Amino acid sequence: MRVVCAVILVFEAVVIGLFIPVAISLEGMPPTTAASLWGGMAAVALVLSGLQKRRWAHYAAWALQAAFLFTSFLVSGAMLIAVVFVSLWVTGVILGRRTDEMKAAHAARAEAEAAASGSGEGGGSVATATSRQTR
Repeated sequence: MRVVCAVILVFEAVVIGLFIPVAISLEGMPPTTAASLWGGMAAVALVLSGLQKRRWAHYAAWALQAAFLFTSFLVSGAMLIAVVFVSLWVTGVILGRRTDEMKAAHAARAEAEAAASGSGEGGGSVATATSRQTR
């Protein structure tokens, strides 16, 4: 899940950064305001993408999604882009959790099979070593 979320945050940082020239040229926003608002959000998104292994960074990224959604009201047409990225974020979290659960179940099943075959005659260790070599 964390890898998917990190990738979404990197792409989101690019899009947030592109809001700066749009806000300046189309909305007439002062450059310092636009650069500090969306430039800061883009920088935070990049930092959080690298820190997704930490639990607090994942929750901070949720807060970033909310801030991205709320600030998109300031630029016309940005709401659609914000909704798309927030939807990608939610979908990535849901599917990532399912994938993590399936990986954990698969690892537990493989460990149980290895323990069951290891308690037998010893032939299971040869089959396991052979299957590792073919991968």
